[in-house]
Amino acid sequence: MNLVWFRNDLRSVDNNSLAKASQSHGPVIALYCFDPRHFEKDHYGFVRTEKYRARFLIESIQTLSQQLAQLNIPLLLYREQPEVILPKLVATLGIENIYLQREWTRDEEQVLHNVRRAPGMKTVDFHQAMDQFLVHPDDLPFTVPNDIPPVFTNFRKRVEKDFQVRKPLPPPLPQAAENIAAAEGAPATDPIPTLPDLGLQEFTTDPRSAFPFSGGERAAQGRIDHYFWRTENLRDYKQTRNGLLGTEYSSKLSPWLANGSLSARQVYWQVKEFERQVVANEDTYWLVFELLWRDFFKYVSLKHGDRIFQLGGILQKDYEWQYAPVELQRWIDGETEYDFVNANMREIAATGWMSNRGRQNVASYFARERQQDWRIGAAYFESLLLDYDTHSNYGNWMYNSGVGNDPRDRRFNIDSQAERYDPDHAFRTLWLSDKG
Repeated sequence: MNLVWFRNDLRSVDNNSLAKASQSHGPVIALYCFDPRHFEKDHYGFVRTEKYRARFLIESIQTLSQQLAQLNIPLLLYREQPEVILPKLVATLGIENIYLQREWTRDEEQVLHNVRRAPGMKTVDFHQAMDQFLVHPDDLPFTVPNDIPPVFTNFRKRVEKDFQVRKPLPPPLPQAAENIAAAEGAPATDPIPTLPDLGLQEFTTDPRSAFPFSGGERAAQGRIDHYFWRTENLRDYKQTRNGLLGTEYSSKLSPWLANGSLSARQVYWQVKEFERQVVANEDTYWLVFELLWRDFFKYVSLKHGDRIFQLGGILQKDYEWQYAPVELQRWIDGETEYDFVNANMREIAATGWMSNRGRQNVASYFARERQQDWRIGAAYFESLLLDYDTHSNYGNWMYNSGVGNDPRDRRFNIDSQAERYDPDHAFRTLWLSDKG
């Protein structure tokens, strides 16, 4: 018996774990756990996965279940810790192989460690795929992780000299029809939860949201079809990526990339096809450039481990950080001295989304101007962002807080940024119009 343990790889196409399990001998089943720890409060008081990303996750799982059913693979769902349910599945179903995407950050490593140590798990073989990257570690021009360059520009230039991006894997062939019953005898599964099931509030999407999209593999492919092919907005990506209003100012692919409903390889090869059929220009290149930034932060976390969560960051710099609850609440509520910061903070609170330009400015304000512990801001983003990704979130917060991959002591001139990117005050008016 073979089990595919889905975590941040919620797709049926270009999924190494699913492909290898499907090609192996014996029945194939799949598992996803709505781990209760993901919906509890962290030590700062933020729910780790709030309602916005939780609903996006639920929608992604709904699609995954449908996609796997077409392959005659049952998806078992549990609102349970993996280290509790996996030993039960191994014992009742005789699972010999578990296929999964490798996750190396602190919490995910601890969960896998707990699973391996659980009673009855010594006989199980774990097959981990390095499936998160645009450029696979084996295809890089340096040794991973020790020789990862400390600065992105050096990383990018060396990678681009011999750019190797593997072709996406096709969906596996369907299993025999009887495989759909392979999980009979397993502990009773849970239905796909609602937000209240997870202790969260139902909500209606704010009509002002720049990300009104649904989760899941089909929605991700629909967004590529719209942004690349129907509107050809990709041809202007670099010129519009710093926008603030509406659905079209950037690709908006990051939430699907974050939970693995879409792979970076799929995006890359769609860009290459667009360049072949429509146009190849600086704008199309820039989307690949952003995917390399995403890779870079993943390799940084692979190299530095838990340092990405430490106050001194990967540079181990000793600034005089503070924790002032009043400052934090002013920032969260959008009541600072900067209307540009306030508008962005109102947006994330109402939608779970914020532009890249906004994220840099509100982080710079919180960490550099107010000298507040940057990890609190990162935890708040983790709670709310639809596209939360451990590596990019903590990598960017370190970068903007002076403890990460930037040799400069960077801080933003927020007034100047506001006038450059919101010269007509349209964004600020949209989000601050209810301000008393």
